Amino acid sequence: MAVNTIDAKMLAKMFLAGAKNLESKKEWINELNVFPVPDGDTGTNMTLTIMSAAKDVAAMNANNDLDMKSLAKAISSGSLRGARGNSGVILSQLFRGFTKAIRDYDTIDIPLLAEACEKAVETAYKAVMKPKEGTILTVAKGAAEKALELSCDDSYNMEQYIAAIIAEAERVLALTPEMLPVLKQAG
Repeated sequence: MAVNTIDAKMLAKMFLAGAKNLESKKEWINELNVFPVPDGDTGTNMTLTIMSAAKDVAAMNANNDLDMKSLAKAISSGSLRGARGNSGVILSQLFRGFTKAIRDYDTIDIPLLAEACEKAVETAYKAVMKPKEGTILTVAKGAAEKALELSCDDSYNMEQYIAAIIAEAERVLALTPEMLPVLKQAG
């Protein structure tokens, strides 16, 4: 039987796996970076940001001290504390909004996950003075819109639902080079 909810223990595992995945793709993400200048540090900054939170989450996980509220706090405060550069700040705000939506629940179901994705995007856009399309914000917004669109479709289990959201994020990411003018790196 397919699982249709995510508890704090599963979310912690997912978060830690995501942090490791981001760290392993850091150089690839650095190469994607073209806005506001192609300085090649986006992957590094995002990795430093998420690893700050991952340290707190791993400690909680090791102590078997997991409930959604404390996990949400660790992700939100850890990422904010470790935020580096524009991309790190935006990532921390995505986590802040996401965790705000889930912190008062024991489990996350598909409608709550959609709500958390929307709250993540809303929080991140508010944190940026002049949001530009073609950035991480655009990818997050595309994923959140897909999450909302599919949240009422009962044919998805959680795994299929998340896979569809990731596929949409990848699709939007592929479009971003056409959305921004590429600036030449100084030096």
